[in-house]
Amino acid sequence: MAEPADVDGEEAPAPFELYALRYAVHGGRAPADNFLHADPHDAGSDLAYFIWLARRDAEIYVIDTGFAADAAAARGRTLLRTPSEALRLLGVDAAQVEQVILTHLHYDHAGTLTEFPRACFHLQAAEPAYATGPCICRPEARAVFDVENIVDYVRALYAGRVTFHDGDRRLAPGLWLHSVPGHSAGLQCVRVFTRRGWVVVASDATHLYANLARRNPFPIFVDEQALLRGFERLVALAPSLDHIVPGHDPAVIRAYPAPDPSLEGIAVRLDEPPLLSWQELAR
Repeated sequence: MAEPADVDGEEAPAPFELYALRYAVHGGRAPADNFLHADPHDAGSDLAYFIWLARRDAEIYVIDTGFAADAAAARGRTLLRTPSEALRLLGVDAAQVEQVILTHLHYDHAGTLTEFPRACFHLQAAEPAYATGPCICRPEARAVFDVENIVDYVRALYAGRVTFHDGDRRLAPGLWLHSVPGHSAGLQCVRVFTRRGWVVVASDATHLYANLARRNPFPIFVDEQALLRGFERLVALAPSLDHIVPGHDPAVIRAYPAPDPSLEGIAVRLDEPPLLSWQELAR
């Protein structure tokens, strides 16, 4: 898909601050848990679970809403803090947030919607069409969703708090949604203008640095070929590989500086240059 025509030609917008906040982890994973074409000799990578925050003065965009204790217990994940608790550490009250981008509706990206009672939720129209449509008759397709999250989404929809997008959309100067289906039917990544230039929050368009580096997908998807095209889309959208942030790689926490020493291991600034090269992180 071609680059939006008015992105690079317009005057540079004011930059956003951009943060990744880690709220949960999952260990003990085998290579086949993270790669479609797994080498059994490789070590399995843990996963980290993030939400993201783009902030520019009074403008606040939360990207994804994570999951809470019930989902962590049901799925054997270690919850470190709730997403709303993580946001509070950066001075953001989830109850007051007005703009939330849902990259997709999987359980680990669209839980805790009720913690954001004032928010308008932005998502691609193809995502809920899949999550509430005929494909969900198959138990395997339902496994990555949480029915209570979907019910909360429907309640938000009936309250007039959902905005649908069909493809690429600029939400604000310096903040774009880009359609990258494959992992899910309506997955979107988020491109944010920061003081180091455009940064692409890939979400699950690439779980790990190595998924993209090896063009070896995470083994959960609705369309493998679309997912592979999504890898190329990420590369085309970013100024360099060092400007692509994967959705679940624990290396993100050591790749970027914390905003404050008290937040080491919890939050990092994605608007700062990475401390390690993309090649080092993708090993």
